Amino acid sequence: MRGDRLLSILLCLQSHRKMTTSELAARLEVSERTIHRDMEALSTAGIPVYAERGSSGGWTLMDGYRTNLTGLHTDEMMSLLLAHPSQTLSELGLHKEYDSALLKLLASLPQTLQDDAEFVRERIHVDGAGWNTGGNSSAWLPLVQEAVWEAKQLMIHYPSSSQPDVTERTIEPLGLVVKGNAWYVAARTLEGTYRTYRISRIEHASKSEQSFDRPADFNLAAYWDASVQNFKTNLPRYEATIQVHSAVLTRIEYARFATILHKEPVNDKPQWSTARIQFDTLESAASYLLGYGPDAVVIAPQELRDLVLRQAEAIVKAYQETPHE
Repeated sequence: MRGDRLLSILLCLQSHRKMTTSELAARLEVSERTIHRDMEALSTAGIPVYAERGSSGGWTLMDGYRTNLTGLHTDEMMSLLLAHPSQTLSELGLHKEYDSALLKLLASLPQTLQDDAEFVRERIHVDGAGWNTGGNSSAWLPLVQEAVWEAKQLMIHYPSSSQPDVTERTIEPLGLVVKGNAWYVAARTLEGTYRTYRISRIEHASKSEQSFDRPADFNLAAYWDASVQNFKTNLPRYEATIQVHSAVLTRIEYARFATILHKEPVNDKPQWSTARIQFDTLESAASYLLGYGPDAVVIAPQELRDLVLRQAEAIVKAYQETPHE
């Protein structure tokens, strides 16, 4: 344990050049007295570590005492720094291991690359979690991960809209995929088909002692890419033509719920366009367009016009019948 701590101190000093006793103690979660003893041990072992006195002082290593990592280019180093999935690794219980590995990497870099690394870290931060992080974590992730590593079958309770009466199923978990802040497990069913399950939707899971043989030709990345493409291909589509104000059209262009297929200006109405837009379903189209009020008017199809009118009339009636202060 102490040997690991001494190595960590050495790597910290190589990476940060100078650190105070309190900074090292906080980083390594030990007392300042322990740090002083460790410094004595490093010095006795011939490591050229010494203390600089004064308000800007601290522990440092003699210039030139460091191990250079050869063959790593600046762009390669930058790619490693930007690939920092801290939330992902935390959920897998590997956050500390990642930080330790990154510290060792930075400590072993030549001085010029260390300067570049600090430049990048001060200016770019990658946060893959997204704004809405609620509802996607799962207490079953560690168990699913364990089953993947050990190639053991899983019994899961998983609700499905396509099979409402079937919630219990046995799967052979082949790999984990994280997209944004959502975890998925790619698995083979006992019938031999491949399925993807969102881990946050698993209501209960238990690991079997029954092992399985991983398919030799299964490629997780290729499977996921094909699944995503198949999902996009089979998404429901509902096209509508609307007259829309330019301000609303701009908002729709950046929205995820609709795709503008074609647009052209309305001759006698400045700031307005006629647009052909693709929604998911009739109901979702009506819901979104109602939110824009008179700035988005349905031209076609007639069933969408009728649905929007019925819902608008229902809103008016509800307000008329609801008492107010």
